Amino acid sequence: MIRIATPLDIDTILDIWNPIIRDSVFTFNSQQKTQADMVALLEQKENAMEPFIVSELDGRILGFATYGQFRGGNGYRFTVEHTVIVGEGNSGLGIGRSLLQVIEKHAKNRGMHSMIAGVSADNTAAVLFHAAIGYSEIARLPEVGRKFDRWFDLVLMQKRL
Repeated sequence: MIRIATPLDIDTILDIWNPIIRDSVFTFNSQQKTQADMVALLEQKENAMEPFIVSELDGRILGFATYGQFRGGNGYRFTVEHTVIVGEGNSGLGIGRSLLQVIEKHAKNRGMHSMIAGVSADNTAAVLFHAAIGYSEIARLPEVGRKFDRWFDLVLMQKRL
């Protein structure tokens, strides 16, 4: 089941998200999310009419997704960037694909023209996943991310909605 996240989901979302932030180079962000961050994010998404959704099976959250404007400014208002995270041990089950389909449809229904995925080049599984569902690599930005005292490349991928 895919549904809108609620404040009751915050602890589970943090349990999925923070280990990725803390332990991987799949995101270049090193600042873990807090309860207050998540309360503010869910409120921000609701106010912006941008969904923050979760995939749930038997009461257990398996992953989540959201999107927001790609860059600030009126000229970018029809391009959005997504975040999709599937919990450990849940890859390859179609969860990421299902989450993305829901937010892509939502964005398209709001008149969005394209969706961007910013993927760590070290996350080859995510690059391949996005390519398999219709995203095209449009740029590789060398050494724009820094984490764990190393530089990382960012792959930008795009899908026209």
